[in-house]
Amino acid sequence: MKDRREFIFRFIVVTGAAVSSVLVLLVFFYILGESLIFFRTVSFPEFLFGSTWSPLSPKPEYSFLPMILATMYISLLATAIASPLSAGCALFLTFNSHKKISRFILSCIDMIAGIPSVIFGFIGLVVLVKFLERHLHMTAGESVLAGSILLSVMLFPYMVTGCAEAFENGKAKYYAASQSLGVSKWYTMRKIILPCASNAIFVNMLLAFSRAIGETMAVMMVTGNSPIFPKLLGRAETIPSLIALEMGTAEYKSIHYSSLYAAGLILIITVFFIQLAAHRLNSAGRRNTL
Repeated sequence: MKDRREFIFRFIVVTGAAVSSVLVLLVFFYILGESLIFFRTVSFPEFLFGSTWSPLSPKPEYSFLPMILATMYISLLATAIASPLSAGCALFLTFNSHKKISRFILSCIDMIAGIPSVIFGFIGLVVLVKFLERHLHMTAGESVLAGSILLSVMLFPYMVTGCAEAFENGKAKYYAASQSLGVSKWYTMRKIILPCASNAIFVNMLLAFSRAIGETMAVMMVTGNSPIFPKLLGRAETIPSLIALEMGTAEYKSIHYSSLYAAGLILIITVFFIQLAAHRLNSAGRRNTL
């Protein structure tokens, strides 16, 4: 009976993994097929190293460089803002709060991840954008800074959960021995737990970065959506925002239509390599701890 249950469970897991893999591959090849018109028409230097996105002008230009830079800029800045706050929060919950209180707070933080991104975008538009307009004397608060701050709030629950798990593992391994030797809690956290969890923290940063790259609605609502080179207090447009805004107006099977699929393909490839790097780093970290 036990063997039959184990076989059924294993069959369900393997089938689910196989179906998921096939679906991902089908999506990838569909996007690749739709973007072939663009790649056959527009040269590599033009779409990757050009400076202008104007697909509807008499002389159309299809450079993704401003959107690629904006996507990377906003995502990196958001990850940089969220990382120390998340690690600090996770350290506090792991070492300075009661376990029941810690679990309750982590559950509340996890609930933030379930809030729809359009709600974050609306709050950012009403509160954050207006705040930047008033206090930084900006004509319009929609900017890279607004998108980064808002995105860092959205990344916060994911990073706190990952960091807390890494700190709990470090605490289980080293904290009791450290306390028995009379080492202070602060020294243990700073010199033992943080170095032990550094690999896991960096993996969480990579995963959060890949999550940030694909965010659409919230970022679209607070960055101004101008396909120009990004500045911290200036407007910008990310690749997901570009696809969301222009897919509905692009002529079917046109170069413009195909270019948006090409932008999606660039996004998928970028996220794939980030995820691959995170997986390799995580595997290397596990081997080093054994």
